[in-house]
Amino acid sequence: MRILIIEDEIHLAEALAQILRKNNYTVDLVHEGESGLDHALSDIYDLILLDIMLPRMDGISILKNIRKEGIATPVILLTAKGEISDKVVGLDSGADDYLAKPFATDELLARIRAMSRRKREIISDNTLKYGDIELNTGTLKLSKDSKEVKLTLKESDLLEFFILRKNLVSSKESIIEKLWGFDSEVEHNHVEVYVSFLRKKLLFLNSEVVISTLRGVGYMLEVKN
Repeated sequence: MRILIIEDEIHLAEALAQILRKNNYTVDLVHEGESGLDHALSDIYDLILLDIMLPRMDGISILKNIRKEGIATPVILLTAKGEISDKVVGLDSGADDYLAKPFATDELLARIRAMSRRKREIISDNTLKYGDIELNTGTLKLSKDSKEVKLTLKESDLLEFFILRKNLVSSKESIIEKLWGFDSEVEHNHVEVYVSFLRKKLLFLNSEVVISTLRGVGYMLEVKN
């Protein structure tokens, strides 16, 4: 799961990023509004943590812009303002949730999990299922029946991406944008390497799930007949 933090308090943003990364989330940080909007408009994120008071463009304006463009990424507003009127403006502008600073880390993590459950096919917390496999994005374990294998964070992110787009073709460009960021210099062979790693682990589990290659187009997760 990839999260964008748009927060101008650098120490707070870095502390949040560290906590989220320890919980196996991929995180990008932006400290001002215009750049935050550019990142949000890439539509590669699963969740956005958005401060209201930002330099160059405020959070409400960012929120209105991304909703105007049809981007439905869940947004949790982070702000020092706690008045009801501010909450109403944020929610009416398209926010999904609202946290007033200071807030407890456990509460933020719980709200993030709640947002992810709305968007994904969840069996239990952090677990995705497709075909005969289950992926736990919290423990980074991939299992089939009683057999399991440990994934790296990047492998887990890639398999999660494929599961959420099951039976759809994903280009290497879209995978790079999702896993490494839209301004990344990562090359296509990085994707090929991680696809190869995942294929070996699916083979180890003797799974019926395969990552098919459509030459010149991309990859697709499907179940063997």
